[in-house]
Amino acid sequence: MNTVSLGEDLGIEASAELKTRLAAHLDEPAVSLDGGAVRRVHTAAMQVLCAFFRSRGEQGHSTELSGCSDALRDAARLLGLAGQLGLANNETTVDGRETKQPVENAA
Repeated sequence: MNTVSLGEDLGIEASAELKTRLAAHLDEPAVSLDGGAVRRVHTAAMQVLCAFFRSRGEQGHSTELSGCSDALRDAARLLGLAGQLGLANNETTVDGRETKQPVENAA
């Protein structure tokens, strides 16, 4: 499986470059995106990631997001995209009950 680093900055300015970088991996059978270093996230980059996951899924290719930073995980949760990006459920267990984790909107 090929691993592609998402880098630190997924701001709107980086979205076009992200799209170009990911396009080179559209036809690979299995790709892992390393989001562990992501510190800044914009909705445009999240749209690029979702389109990448969707396109690869339609082709029957495996895509996973590994090493997901808190910033990336929070952005996915805030935008309701965790499921589309293959991230674990946003719930944790407290005394045997599942509870939703709050997300702070920094805007």
